[in-house]
This record gives sequence, C-alpha cells and structure tokens, in this order.
Amino acid sequence: MDRELKIAFVGLGVMGAPMARHLAKAGHAVTGYNRTAARASKWQAECAAQGLDVQIASTPAEAASDADIVFTCVGNDEDLERVALGSDGAIPAMKPGALFVDHTTVSARMARRIDREARAHGIEAVDAPVSGGQAGAENGKLAIMCGGSDAAMARATPVMDCYAARIVHIGGPGAGQTAKMANQMCIAGVLGGLSEAIRLSQAAGLDLDKTFEAISGGAAQSWQMENRWQTMVKDEFDFGFAIDWMRKDLGYALEEARSHGLSSPISALVDQFYAEVQAQGGGRLDTSALISRLPKGGKQ
Repeated sequence: MDRELKIAFVGLGVMGAPMARHLAKAGHAVTGYNRTAARASKWQAECAAQGLDVQIASTPAEAASDADIVFTCVGNDEDLERVALGSDGAIPAMKPGALFVDHTTVSARMARRIDREARAHGIEAVDAPVSGGQAGAENGKLAIMCGGSDAAMARATPVMDCYAARIVHIGGPGAGQTAKMANQMCIAGVLGGLSEAIRLSQAAGLDLDKTFEAISGGAAQSWQMENRWQTMVKDEFDFGFAIDWMRKDLGYALEEARSHGLSSPISALVDQFYAEVQAQGGGRLDTSALISRLPKGGKQ
C-alpha cells in the first residue's frame, strides 16, 4: 500500500496478534480489540517493545468506527456473529465504503450472511480464512483463500500481503470458507494415514529415520509428513492448531457437504477419531495427536 490506512483488528489470539503486528509494521494505524482485555494489553506491550504504536479499543464497535478496514480473527460462527453483528459489533459501526475482512474459519452460511449484512450497511466484505498455523502467522507466510467481489479483493489483497505467502481469490461470498473446508478435509485424511504408517513402522521395528528418508522423497510426501513425522514419533503435540479447532472446522465441512447432497465418510471417520482423543483430555493438543489413539504394539 502507498498510504497509511486506519485498521481495526478484532481477535488478538495466537493467529490474530502476529497478523495485527504485521499490519502495524507495514505502517498502518492499527487499533486492536480482544474479548480478554489482558491479551490485548499484552499485544500492545509486545508491539511497543518493537517500536510500534498501536491502540486498544474496549469494544469491536469502538475499534471499527473510524477504520478503513476491519479484520476479524476469532473462534467460530457464534464468536464472529457477536463481534461483527452484535449490539457492540463492528459492522453496524463501520463507515460507508469501508471494508470488512474475516480471517476466522466459519461456515459458508455465516460468511454469506456477513456479506449480506455488510452490503446493507454500505460496506464490502471478504471471507478470508487462513492456513499455515501460528508459525505462518508469526513469519508472515500464511496461505489465504478468499471469497468476495473483485472490487473487495482488489482492496484487501495489498493489505493482506504483509502476512501472506499466497492469496487466492476463489470466488464469491462463502467460497473462501468452502475452500478452507476442503483444506481441512485434506489435512485430516493425511494425518489419519500418517498416524497408521508411523505405527506400522514402529511395530515392525523399522529404523524410523531411514523410513522417513525413503518415503518422504516420493509420492507419499506431504507437509504433515515433513513437519510432524519426527514429533509424532516422539509423542510431542505442543503446536499451534488444536484438535478442538479441527473438530469445529470438520463440523462445518461435513455440514457444507451434506448441504450439497454429498457423503464424506473419510472426514467423518477422522472426526470420530478426534472425538476419542478429546474424550481422553487431548482437545488442546495439536492435530497430529491423532496418532495417540493408536497403540504402538510390536517391536520397539
């Protein structure tokens, strides 16, 4: 961007905080809001330590009232409805001609509702869920899949560039969210197969480093294999994306598939497996903890 924008960022969690910080580093005037005030204060202090002057608002409406662009990155449909459309929500407070960009992973139904409400208030909206996890947000290397009009995307893209490695405009309202559902289905299926492959290798007494070297160079290679094989072998599951959130995302994906008359048996099965890990108290573990439901067995 060649000019400073007034930006509101609603939701300063593990993803939103670094994304909002990147916006401030790019030279924009950023005001943040978080439901937990202590987290907003921590974000402001972290920005100040880097020489960034950011502001904090007490409500989404206060943050949004004079913003050129409002970004949101919260938890689920209900959270987004509250911060965007609630009694102190952002959209009713936004000035005509402003832009609303949502980075939350929500249902396509909610994304389309947000678009309708935004247009009724004279603003444009983009649904822009992200992939890449906490590391991607911290490093400014997120993949962003977007739904919205060409005009809205033309305004949003150069701003999102400061924390994205890839931005793809999929289609109209809700298309970004539907693409994110496809993304999560792919991850779930890969982790299911990877978990079973590691357990087989362990049970057969294979050299796990050599097995990884052999199969990661061929058609089995995946991001999950490259980044999670070693940690899954070590039972290390302290990473950015929790099983609780994956189950939320898969729930939206399965709902959307049903709305199109589709059956998604693999995603539904992996979702049940994740439910087992949740029931064992693993809901806040990384999604690669799927392997923990499988006994090791065999030779170790």
